[in-house]
Amino acid sequence: MASESPINTSTASPRLRRVSQRRHDLDSDIGGVEFATYTVQIPSTPDNNPMSASMEYSTSQRVEDQFVSSSLFTGGYNCVTQAQLKDKVIESQTSHHPQMTGAKGSFCAVPGCDAKVVTDERGLDIVPCECDYKICMDCFRDGVRNGDHMCPGCKEPYRELDVTEYAVHNRKQYQQQMSKTERRMSLMKSTKVTGRQSSEFDHNKWLFETKGSYGYGNAIWPKVDVEGSQDGIGGDPMVFHDKQWRPLTRKLNISAAILSPYRLLIFIRMVVLGLFLQWRIRNPNEDAVWLWAMSVVCEVWFAISWLLDQLPKLCPINRITNLDVLKEKFETPSLSNPTGKSDLPGIDIFVSTADPEKEPPLVTANTILSILAADYPVEKLACYVSDDGGALLTFEAMAEAASFANLWVPFCRKHNIEPRNPESYFSLKRDPYKNKVRQDFVRDRRRVKREYDEYKVRINGLPDSIRRRSDAYNARDEMKAMKLGRAIGNDEAVDKIKIPKATWMADGTHWPGTWAFPAPEHSRGDHASIMQVMLKPPSDEPLKGTTVDSNSMDPSEVDIRLPMLVYVSREKRPGYDHNKKAGAMNALVRASAVMSNGPFILNLDCDHYIYNSQALREGMCFMMDRGGDRISYVQFPQRFEGIDPSDTVFFDVNMRALDGIQGPVYVGTGCLFRRTALYGFDPPRVKDRNGCCCGGRNKKSKSSVVSAPDSQTIELGDCDDDNEMNAIIPKRFGNSSFLVESIQVAEFQGRPLADHPSLKNGRPPGALTFPRELLDASTVAEAISVISCWYEDKTEWGQRIGWIYGSVTEDVVTGYRMHNRGWRSVYCVTKRDAFRGTAPINLTDRLHQVLRWATGSVEIFFSRNNALFASSKMKFLQRIAYLNVGMYPFTSFFLIVYCFLPALSLISGQFIVQTLNITFLVYLLGITVTLILLAVLEIKWSGIELEEWWRNEQFWLIGGTSAHLAAVLQGLLKVIAGIEISFTLTSKSGGDDIDDEFVDLYIFKWTSLMIPPITIMMTNLIGIAIAVCRTVYSVIPQWSKLLGGVFFSFWVLAHLYPFAKGLMGRRGKTPTIVFVWSGLTAITISLLWVAISPPSGTNQIGGSFQFP
Repeated sequence: MASESPINTSTASPRLRRVSQRRHDLDSDIGGVEFATYTVQIPSTPDNNPMSASMEYSTSQRVEDQFVSSSLFTGGYNCVTQAQLKDKVIESQTSHHPQMTGAKGSFCAVPGCDAKVVTDERGLDIVPCECDYKICMDCFRDGVRNGDHMCPGCKEPYRELDVTEYAVHNRKQYQQQMSKTERRMSLMKSTKVTGRQSSEFDHNKWLFETKGSYGYGNAIWPKVDVEGSQDGIGGDPMVFHDKQWRPLTRKLNISAAILSPYRLLIFIRMVVLGLFLQWRIRNPNEDAVWLWAMSVVCEVWFAISWLLDQLPKLCPINRITNLDVLKEKFETPSLSNPTGKSDLPGIDIFVSTADPEKEPPLVTANTILSILAADYPVEKLACYVSDDGGALLTFEAMAEAASFANLWVPFCRKHNIEPRNPESYFSLKRDPYKNKVRQDFVRDRRRVKREYDEYKVRINGLPDSIRRRSDAYNARDEMKAMKLGRAIGNDEAVDKIKIPKATWMADGTHWPGTWAFPAPEHSRGDHASIMQVMLKPPSDEPLKGTTVDSNSMDPSEVDIRLPMLVYVSREKRPGYDHNKKAGAMNALVRASAVMSNGPFILNLDCDHYIYNSQALREGMCFMMDRGGDRISYVQFPQRFEGIDPSDTVFFDVNMRALDGIQGPVYVGTGCLFRRTALYGFDPPRVKDRNGCCCGGRNKKSKSSVVSAPDSQTIELGDCDDDNEMNAIIPKRFGNSSFLVESIQVAEFQGRPLADHPSLKNGRPPGALTFPRELLDASTVAEAISVISCWYEDKTEWGQRIGWIYGSVTEDVVTGYRMHNRGWRSVYCVTKRDAFRGTAPINLTDRLHQVLRWATGSVEIFFSRNNALFASSKMKFLQRIAYLNVGMYPFTSFFLIVYCFLPALSLISGQFIVQTLNITFLVYLLGITVTLILLAVLEIKWSGIELEEWWRNEQFWLIGGTSAHLAAVLQGLLKVIAGIEISFTLTSKSGGDDIDDEFVDLYIFKWTSLMIPPITIMMTNLIGIAIAVCRTVYSVIPQWSKLLGGVFFSFWVLAHLYPFAKGLMGRRGKTPTIVFVWSGLTAITISLLWVAISPPSGTNQIGGSFQFP
């Protein structure tokens, strides 16, 4: 039995004693030497440790924690919060990890009692007697309360009753004096650093100010020369700062040999575009004014659009992190952290899913496994899965993932597995045994692979399992109802009995969420709040595994603890606007603040998993570095498995360029947030910016008030009066006092270490090395309350706090609000991809994704989130970037017109200019050459490939002529008339070559978005055919007009080539489009040959053939 030690609430930082002695305080025999003040630093020792918080928890806390982790909590509007104890949550629970949900422990041996015995961190029974008699907490307390201190098993008195874990009277007395929230904030208040001062003693500053010399472990005395004068220490006093403090990140500027020509070319192209547009306006085509006017209007808009896109690219930078310094600062034994426990702040990871039919449960479960196996302190991680559909299938898939994690996570830690998504790892084509030096790796891998195959079978079989189980229970209930009806003699009522077809859980109870056959209070839009702690919070100390048998994996050398895992399904009721994904994210923000309150939040889509196990550490380097307290979020690039259909140019060019201004935009997934930034607070040391570019002159803000839509934001440090904070914040955040009081704790824990004088607003080292408290039922009940559908009423959630409502692109708007308040963001590109997506994206799916983004951009343009109304805290170029985000869909009108112009020119026989004179060709050459040179330099400083750049150009035109146009129409109808339209997928056909890595690109789903690109292609093909025939058979061929029109038509068709390739499908290994182009080329060549060499006996061009 573990003993219980009393809790001491004093600070755990090393004690600092300053001793001052002057000449008159010393004996007279010392002489005339004057002694300066000296300092003795006494490190932490067992007898000099003001707060030795007990790492052991009382049994009452263990009982509460065990009850919470084994119960399913439900509640909501006008509902009583209930906790249903679950013996099991899945039918085939093969793992028995001590953190796993489900009632644990042996049954109580006292006759008539069916309760469970309390267990420890390893899941072993805790018993109060050496005879190992199983007794539950309630039976033990009853015996002690009745004065019977005898063990029911051996009939011997309990030994050392006053120090046993079951003697919780001292702890209970202390807990009655201090609430859970007060205990949670006591550490923050005792170590809080107010203002810009650190409570830690700065050795280097003392040395510099007192001109002392350094002697480790001794008193520090000044240097005195032979004449008795104090000249101080020699050399550079900053050398001590350099030895103590090292940055966590470095900014790598782009080479001037690349960046300077790049900026010069931008300026040259601006000049060339200006001169070209001036020449075009002054030289109209009198023969086709309509053609000239349309082309000039389009070209002017293209020039404006290019400027909006190009100007934010003037300041690209690269950043790198130093993980060794992070480990040295936060996880290495030091004076402030003698044990070397992790001092890193906590991270809450959000995974969102809505429909298990569209988002396969196996994909979501593997994403969760990659999170549980991440290389970050286990006790500092918490994973929350938002199931917005309230599906039992997702719930049981999560439980299966938690069960399999008992084997998968130790395997990853033991053998340093990458990536830590099992499906991706076992699908790797490289040699899995490369660089593996442990002899048991082969055996362990085979064992895990076998278990994973069984795990996949179980998850893929969950739909049938749930259906069969529900059918059996529903049939049983119908039989009971029929028997009851016959028993009361009402035969007519028996025939009319209709039992609701419920969905049943593994323990034989109704699922409180969505049923397969919807019923009142059990449908997608009408169900209670649901919360289940799948994996309870881990113990504070590492827990080594034990070998069960010789055939199993040996985890004795690795930590088998798992991060906390929580299933969350927020309440949904008819008549409430639940705000889709943004509302689900805000519900997770509130629930996590109540339960774990990690100062940082990472959000991931269910199909994006952690590909680099150290990605969280990479992001934390930026947050914990100097100036990191002003960073609102760290955005990682999006990557995908196999082929990469994502917008590579956007992530590697635009986002990297924005990182040199005020930071990248938020793109929805793979983003590490600062919790207080999501809460709508201003950053510390907020400033108004009047500069025009990347920097500029700044001036301090006289107040924290900014222009709309953030006119009521406040800075967390501005309100020193607790009464003022208590009056303002609850009106914004709701009526949960626990949530409100957690804000200051999260803000304090998210500060960088105050280990350098230049680090302002820091926290003392070692402040986050203490264990967090176990969960109790009141905490989870509070979490149920804050995810209810009514909680956001009359609050600012979704308006100024959390994810912002009112747009389908809530991610961009949320990031914009943070930048508008003066926050910065950082773009983190890791050597090994941080996250990867597993969902294949074909051409049609991509178009619908682009449609969603473009629709959101149109909504932003017509809302108060338009960058034209941004505050002075946003830099000018950052404002230009956000302005381009709202304006780029409108380019579709001009792009479609310009794509039709070559075909119209060929059909009408006219061109956009009067003649192809030398001036037009020189301007055209200059614009084209500067564009190519800019692309080459972008490739150089961004690291992308030429193929990726060209593919981005192709998809820009494809999206601009299809999804962007639909988005503008949809947005205008919604804004002006309030009408919402949707574009749905109908038929589907795919490629037949499963061995082709690009097969997903050829999968085609018909949609109305396809009509404009198809029309453009057909019109240009017809125009080319007509123009070629007319020129060949005309008496005076006008080859210049044909050349100009055909050149631009082929330019349009080259951009639409991927679209045509997917549209035509595939026959064998040769795309059908190849046959189309081959036939067109053959016809053209044949006509040219007939024109050059007419048949014998005729003198006319083309022989006797007459063109109709």
